[in-house]
Amino acid sequence: MLANGFLTTRNIHEGWSWVVIIGNGLAGLWALAANWWEPLRTRALWWFIGLAQFTVFVQVALGALLVGRYKVPLPEFHAFYGFVGIIAIAIIYSYRIQMKHRLYLLYGLGSLFVMGLGIRAMLIATPT
Repeated sequence: MLANGFLTTRNIHEGWSWVVIIGNGLAGLWALAANWWEPLRTRALWWFIGLAQFTVFVQVALGALLVGRYKVPLPEFHAFYGFVGIIAIAIIYSYRIQMKHRLYLLYGLGSLFVMGLGIRAMLIATPT
């Protein structure tokens, strides 16, 4: 039973990485486009950004489960990029008031940065 849980969790963690990368990439592109084209500034953008950022927390929780429960060894710096993603999201959120005049740029570039962290974590986890 433990082996099935491990394989399922690992497969979800691997597949979910694409959700994190693509979701945050699309959120970043949408926010950057909204910076210059006002009709894209909708409530749906903020829901999408929130959902994309939530995927990072799910991914880190799945990774923590793999390490904590199934004792999976971590590639060097793999977890670092996941936790930096969470910290980046917190920093982006904390600057939303000071950067109100550039809010779409903040979330656009911030979401693309989070996407890049996901890509880097994925590349580190892939054996060469």
